[in-house]
Amino acid sequence: MATSSMLKSSNGSSFCVSSLLKVIIVLAAVIFSAENSYVSAKGKASSPEFEKAIALLKKYEGLHKNHGNLIGYGHLVVEGDGYKPGANLSEAQADRLLRKDLRLLCKEYRSLGKDSLLMAVFAYNLGKGGVARSSVYKSLQAGNRNIKNTYLSYCKAKGKIITQLQKRRQEELETLFFD
Repeated sequence: MATSSMLKSSNGSSFCVSSLLKVIIVLAAVIFSAENSYVSAKGKASSPEFEKAIALLKKYEGLHKNHGNLIGYGHLVVEGDGYKPGANLSEAQADRLLRKDLRLLCKEYRSLGKDSLLMAVFAYNLGKGGVARSSVYKSLQAGNRNIKNTYLSYCKAKGKIITQLQKRRQEELETLFFD
């Protein structure tokens, strides 16, 4: 049987330590939840939105096979990450790597609150450097969420509009940009 300890505060009132501990745990859970809106404590997706982002990335990236420095669902192999260029991953391995990459990107853009997932998906395609230079990111940082037209304009390669990128940006915005 658990026992509770009673403590006296500086004003003379008593309180139960176990009750106080429960309140602290609940508050910590609320704070952690707010800061990690798309990722749980164990790194698993904790929202339907995260799962939608995963599905979008799989759809538009496809599973890379023998594609140079891109493996899985578009993971860019860099020195020291434990992967080799051209590695053929199983679907399960590629899924785990995609989720890991997206969680890291969500963390990178956490300061943007509800727009962190959209920016993480954007960065998955553009790269963090491309996002940092983008007017979309700069607008969101400034608190301006009127980004629809600007976001949709990121659909070019070598100066030409790519229809597939147009579709991708539209779907990303419709699926991951929350009012």
